[in-house]
Amino acid sequence: MKSIKTEPHIPGEVDIVETGKNAAQISAWPFETGYAVTLAHPLRRLILGSSVGYAPISLKIDGVLHEFDSVRGMKEDIAVFIINLKSIRFKIKDELDRAVVKYSFKGPKEIKASDLENDQVEVINKDVTLATLNKDAELNFVIEIAKGIGYVPSEDLRDSIDSEAIALDAFFTPVSKANYKIENILVGDNPNYEKIVFDIETDGQLSPRDAFGNALETMNKQLNVFGKVFDIDLEATKTKGKSESALKTLLIPVDMLGFGARSSNSLERAGIKYIGELVLMGENEIKSIKNLGKKSLDEIMSTLESHGFGADYKLDGKLRADLIEKIKQLKDNE
Repeated sequence: MKSIKTEPHIPGEVDIVETGKNAAQISAWPFETGYAVTLAHPLRRLILGSSVGYAPISLKIDGVLHEFDSVRGMKEDIAVFIINLKSIRFKIKDELDRAVVKYSFKGPKEIKASDLENDQVEVINKDVTLATLNKDAELNFVIEIAKGIGYVPSEDLRDSIDSEAIALDAFFTPVSKANYKIENILVGDNPNYEKIVFDIETDGQLSPRDAFGNALETMNKQLNVFGKVFDIDLEATKTKGKSESALKTLLIPVDMLGFGARSSNSLERAGIKYIGELVLMGENEIKSIKNLGKKSLDEIMSTLESHGFGADYKLDGKLRADLIEKIKQLKDNE
């Protein structure tokens, strides 16, 4: 006979795996049937639509009047130059919202994206070719780079840039891919629980993890409008949920983490059975476990990091107390 529920199951498992350069797979489970897609779809849209990036918004070149012009001695015409420029991914230093950057080049030279890096801006994809100058050519230009979200067409930018500059379509979004799939998983004897698996790639302006975190923060801020009306403290609810989720993860047995034989044996001899015991110890104390070599230490610290308990993780007072009490209860009942 099915039991009667009074509230939906709260997922407690999260996994983050780097799958390549600027690529990661983020999974969470177990969700009640239908809840996974309810959360995954808006999160995907927010990952793509609310992630902050940088893009050139205007270009001014000495001697050039419009985007269909050309520069003497430059292989590319201005239209191609603009296409190349828009493919370069910048980051403004010092956390500024805008930067006006001046450049001057003389030929013969193949101008690469790396040549645009200076004390004002960082360039992510340094190997992109911007332009090719012959030995008699000289190219002087100014780029304005801005911080933003989404896509802004050039006509919407003309009033905010230098009147003599060419307005550029601005592709701010740093996320190149955000997909998800829903998988069924078994919980107890119920095979109908669900797991969300996100695949996220960025252009390098920010990490997939940060893109996902920004989307969660944006969703929370948007939902807060309802919290105010219905007298629900979403921040407190989120904090409580995070603590409950963290406690569940901290109580995962270490023998379920796939450690190698040497690490497993060392932990077993030391009487360590749960992730939380390692988090309570910290790296320095873990180092002192008998017969635990550097390779095993690195394996343990990497696993803690993958579960959200890296070296900089701090247990708050209540979570620490709850964890210690729960571990004591579990060990007393063995």
